[in-house]
Amino acid sequence: MVTVCRDCCCGSPDKHPGVDHDGQLQQLRAALPAPHRVRTSLCLDVCEQANVVVVQPSPVARRAGARPAWFGLIGDPAVVDNITAWVRDGGPGVAAMPAILQLSLIPAPIHPGRPAD
Repeated sequence: MVTVCRDCCCGSPDKHPGVDHDGQLQQLRAALPAPHRVRTSLCLDVCEQANVVVVQPSPVARRAGARPAWFGLIGDPAVVDNITAWVRDGGPGVAAMPAILQLSLIPAPIHPGRPAD
């Protein structure tokens, strides 16, 4: 599953006027049809990294220890293409992350009282 933040900062034409935010979401959904899921979320609490995309591992990979991959500053359609290709290859815990995507990795926010992952 891929989660795309679309709240106060992510998806904001005021913050990122040169990004086609609706087009970005359409690009993800077109490139990741079922069984993949692309959903939007309210604020993920990393506004300084807008636009944020989180790739969840498959349930099997999660049980084996894989964790979500958080990507920030996603504005370029080429980065979206790299994310979708990696997800189609299996994503976290299944496919090696391409080096180019490692440049967009950000740490997941840590919330008091909730484990980080």
